[in-house]
Amino acid sequence: MQTYPDVKLFINGEWRDALAGETIEVTDPATDEVIGKIAHARKADMDLALEAADKGFKVWRDTSPFDRSKLMRKAADILRERADAIAYMMTREQGKPLAQSKMEIMGAADTIDWFAEEARRTYGQIIPARFSGVNQMTIKLPVGPVAAFTPWNFPINQIVRKLSAAVSTGCSIIVKAPEETPASPAELIRAFADAGIPAGVVNLIYGIPAEISEYLIPHPVIRKISFTGSTPIGKHLAALAGKHMKRATMELGGHAPVMIFNDADLEKAIEVTAMSKFRNAGQVCVAPTRFLIQDGVADQFMEGFVKAAKAIKVGNGLDADTTMGPLANERRIPAMEALIQDAVKSGADLKTGGNRIGNKGNFFEPTVLANVPTSAKIMNDEPFGPVAIVNRFSTYEEAIEEANRLPFGLASYAFTGSVKTAHMLGRQVEAGMLTINHNGLALPEVPFGGMKDSGYGTEGGSEAVQAYLETKYVSQMN
Repeated sequence: MQTYPDVKLFINGEWRDALAGETIEVTDPATDEVIGKIAHARKADMDLALEAADKGFKVWRDTSPFDRSKLMRKAADILRERADAIAYMMTREQGKPLAQSKMEIMGAADTIDWFAEEARRTYGQIIPARFSGVNQMTIKLPVGPVAAFTPWNFPINQIVRKLSAAVSTGCSIIVKAPEETPASPAELIRAFADAGIPAGVVNLIYGIPAEISEYLIPHPVIRKISFTGSTPIGKHLAALAGKHMKRATMELGGHAPVMIFNDADLEKAIEVTAMSKFRNAGQVCVAPTRFLIQDGVADQFMEGFVKAAKAIKVGNGLDADTTMGPLANERRIPAMEALIQDAVKSGADLKTGGNRIGNKGNFFEPTVLANVPTSAKIMNDEPFGPVAIVNRFSTYEEAIEEANRLPFGLASYAFTGSVKTAHMLGRQVEAGMLTINHNGLALPEVPFGGMKDSGYGTEGGSEAVQAYLETKYVSQMN
C-alpha cells in the first residue's frame, strides 16, 4: 500500500527534525486533505546546513570527476527503481496525473546521467606563450557551496538541474525545496544519499522562503545561487546576490507566444500546443500562452483547439483516465477567475471553460479566450494556469511585434511550412528558446533559460556546468 510520508530536513548526511520541532502541513490539492507534514527550518538549522556544506565542499572538490560521475549514475538508477512510489507522492502533493509524475522522475534520472558525463569533460586550455620556457594554462575549479531555490510546479525537475550541475562539478549544495510539494524532492535527495554521497555535499531544508533566501544568499559560505520562480522575486534575489558578489542563475517567468502561420500543419499544431498548454494544468513556465494565428487558418484552428480543450478529462491525478489534475493550491483559483473576468470585461470572447469545477479540491476548467485586447491583464501577466489566449494576425511583422511586445523572453513556439519564415523567426524572436513545428524544449542536452525579464543563464546543455565553475589561469616558467 502506498503512503505519503512526513518529511524531514537532510543536513550533514542525516535526516532530522527541525531543532525547534516546528512543522508545516502538506495538503492534497485534489481533496483538500492534510496528508503529511514537513520539518520547518529556522536560522539554527540553516547554520547547521551551512557548516555541513562548507565541510562537504572541501571533501567533494577533491573527489575526481570520474568518481563523482559513477556516484551520480548510481543515484540515477536508484531514482528509476523507485519511480512508481515517488510518482504517487508527487501526485498526492502536486496534483498532476500519475503518468506525468512518473515522466518527470524518469526525465530527472536522464538529467543526472547527462550531467554526470558532461562534467567529466570540463576541459581547460593550454595557451601558447610569448616566451620560451613558459607554460600558460587555464583550469576549471568548482565555484563553491551553492544555494538553490525551487518552486512547486515541477518538484523534482526544477531541483535536479541545479543539484546535478553542482554535484557533477564538485560543489556542495543547500536545496530550499518547495514547502507545498516536499516529499518527492526529498526522495530525489534520498537517491543521492543512498548512492553514497559524502556527508554535507547535499543538504535539504524547508521553511519560509524569504527568511531562508535572505539568510543564505549573503552568507559568506555560499558562493553561488540558482533560483527558479517569478520575475519580481528573481529580481530581488539577483540584486541581493549582486550586492554580495555572488554568481546567480535566474530562470524566471514567461508569457510564451506561439505563432501559427497559414502554411502550418494545422492538425499537428493543434495537437502539440493543446498538450503543451494544458500539461500540469498550465502551471508550466514554458507553456504556450499567447496564441497568434494567421487569418487564413484562424477559424479552423479555433474550432480544433476548443474541441481539444473540451476533450481534456479533469480529475484526481490518481485516476487512470485523468489527463489534467487540479491547480496546485487554492490561491490559483481566484487568480484565474480574476484574469478571465478582466479579459471578458475588456472585450474578450470566452470560447470554453472559465469556471472552477466543484467545491472540493482546486479543479478548474480548461479555458480558451479569443480576441483579447492587449490592455487586458492576462495579455501582460503570465496566467500560470489552464488558460489559452487566441488572437489573430495578418502579417509576419504583426506576429513578431506582438511576440516581442512583453519584457519576458523565456520560451516561444511557431508552426510554419516555410524554411525562410523559420529562419527569420530564429533570428528575430526575443526568447531564450524557440521550438518550431514541434515541442523540443527541456531535454537534458539542450539549453534551458531565458532573456530580458525571464532571467539569465542556462540550466541545460553543455553550457550549464560553466556557471558552477571558476576559470583559473596558471602561468609557470620552467
